[in-house]
Amino acid sequence: MRLIVLVMMVLTGPALAEGFAMKQGDAAFDLEGLDGRLRGEVLTFYDDGQSHYYEDGRYSYTYANDGGSAYGYWDITPEGAVCIEFLNESTRCDLYVKNGDRLILITEDGHRFPVRP
Repeated sequence: MRLIVLVMMVLTGPALAEGFAMKQGDAAFDLEGLDGRLRGEVLTFYDDGQSHYYEDGRYSYTYANDGGSAYGYWDITPEGAVCIEFLNESTRCDLYVKNGDRLILITEDGHRFPVRP
């Protein structure tokens, strides 16, 4: 199993390493795997914020403690990054990785946000 993870990291690592700070044990998803993990799902983070990846490509992020919501559309790059184009015309791309049993979102500036199980 470790060999498979190592091979996946070597194959995807160079493309992903350009914009995302991965740590030992991080395993990136491929496009199909990540699409299957996100489409139609609501991910809750430890600060109680929630990312909703709708089946039809819509996206919303609801901030914790009734802090409002941001809306947009999501897509996955061929390298496996999730990019959100918000309705206010700003865009951001993040990377989801598995590390052990944990799903973690990594931002382009290196912040890591684990998702609740």
